[in-house]
Amino acid sequence: MNYLDFDALTKLDAKKFQTQTPYPWINPHGLLTEEGFHALQSSMPGVERFEKNLGEMRHLDQRPHDRLFLEYTPDMALSPHWHAFMAELQGLRYRRFMARILGTNVFHMHFHWHYTPASCPVSPHCGDQRKIGSHIFYFNDGDDWQPEWGGQNVMLNDRGRFVTNSAPAFEDFDEAIESRAMGNYSLIFSRRGNSWHGVREVTCPPGHYRKVFVVVIREASRLNRFTARCQDALRPERLGSTTTRELEAMSDQLRCSLSNKIHQ
Repeated sequence: MNYLDFDALTKLDAKKFQTQTPYPWINPHGLLTEEGFHALQSSMPGVERFEKNLGEMRHLDQRPHDRLFLEYTPDMALSPHWHAFMAELQGLRYRRFMARILGTNVFHMHFHWHYTPASCPVSPHCGDQRKIGSHIFYFNDGDDWQPEWGGQNVMLNDRGRFVTNSAPAFEDFDEAIESRAMGNYSLIFSRRGNSWHGVREVTCPPGHYRKVFVVVIREASRLNRFTARCQDALRPERLGSTTTRELEAMSDQLRCSLSNKIHQ
C-alpha cells in the first residue's frame, strides 16, 4: 500500500509553483492516495501526547501561534500506517520531488503534528530564515469539521510594505488567499522574504481540533550540503548500472566518514 500518490507528485508543475504570487505556493488535492489518507486519518496520534503552545508571545513581538504540538522522532510509538508513511517521506522519491519543486536538493526535513483547538490563531509571519519551505497535509473532513470553523492557511500579500521583523495583523494586508483545508488536500509553499502566512482564529466547538501534519524543509548544514553534492554526482544516470541501493549505501558510508572526521 502506498500513502503518497507518486504519480500525482510527478505531475505537479515546478515552474507554475515557482512563479506563483505573492510567493511560491500550491494547494493540490490528492497527493495522498485515498486509501492512504483514510488510514492515516483514522490513526492520528492522541491529543494527550501533545505539548501545549498557547498564549506565548513570539520573538519580534509577533502575536502567539496557539496550537498543540507533537514532534516526530523515529523511535516514537505510532500506528503501522504512520511508520510506513514516514518511511515514504524520508525516501528517495519524495526527496527528489521536493528538490524539483523547491529548486534545491540541499536541505533536511523535520516533521510534526499540529492540533488547533477553539479560539486559537496563528498570527501572520514569514518563518525563520533557515526555512526553505513547508508541506502541510490536512487531516480534517466533513465527519469532524465544518468549513465555517476555519482552519485554512492564508497566504498574505503585503506588496513589499512590511519587513519580516514586524507584527502586522491579517487586516493589514492587501490580499489574502485561503487554502482548501478539508479532505485530501495539502499545501506546499516556499519561504521568501515576503512569504507572509497564518491561520485565522478557529471557531470549532470544544473537543474538536484542526489537525495537520507538517513537513518542514530547512537549509542543510555544511556537511549536508557537501553530501548532497556527492549524492548528485552519484546519480544512476551518471554511473550507469550502479543500483539505487548501492548508491544509498555509498552515500551513507560517505556521510558517516565525513561526520567522524569533523568531530575528531
